[in-house]
Amino acid sequence: MEGTGRSTAGGATRARLLAAASALFAERGYDRATVRDIAARAGVNQALLFRHFGSKQALFGEVVAQSGQEQLRGTPPERLVEVALRSLLPPPADGPSPAAVGGSPGMSRSLKAMLRSVGGGDEVSAAVNALGDEYARVLATLSPAEDGELRADLALSWLLGIGLMRVVVGKRPLAEADPDDVCRLVVGALDRLLEGLPEPTDRRTDGPTG
Repeated sequence: MEGTGRSTAGGATRARLLAAASALFAERGYDRATVRDIAARAGVNQALLFRHFGSKQALFGEVVAQSGQEQLRGTPPERLVEVALRSLLPPPADGPSPAAVGGSPGMSRSLKAMLRSVGGGDEVSAAVNALGDEYARVLATLSPAEDGELRADLALSWLLGIGLMRVVVGKRPLAEADPDDVCRLVVGALDRLLEGLPEPTDRRTDGPTG
């Protein structure tokens, strides 16, 4: 019974550290989220962080993998484009929560942590690349085209680029755009890219007539 109690306490400490790290990595990026601040937010000593995870790099990798895999498991592949996009487009403060529109706080934090931590070193890049590969793999299953893997990478790159400009750079008007408007303009185009459909034929294709 005593061993079970220690195990339960250790699991709770680990969960608090993961939650604190997830929030701080999303808010500040990898480099600016210090071990001291993560431990303080979790309400534990720094030594416990190293006991449970070994290093800040390993903790980051677990944060990204855990929240990303959770979202991938819980999202039908055909909805992944919209769910991932909406996770990067938080609604106004008085609007619905991410979960209400098909996303989740965990997914949003995972993607934001990825965006804010690009260039954070080899260990960070490895964690980001591993999760990116998982998203691309799922997206590729939606494409019957011979170059489906390339199309999936292009779709993922566009999604992360939108998130980078909105979340990290704060580029207007994207940073202030209504999420529904962004989804309306982007989701259909990405679906067409993945499905390998031809471009719409309602645009002019003839050259100058004069």
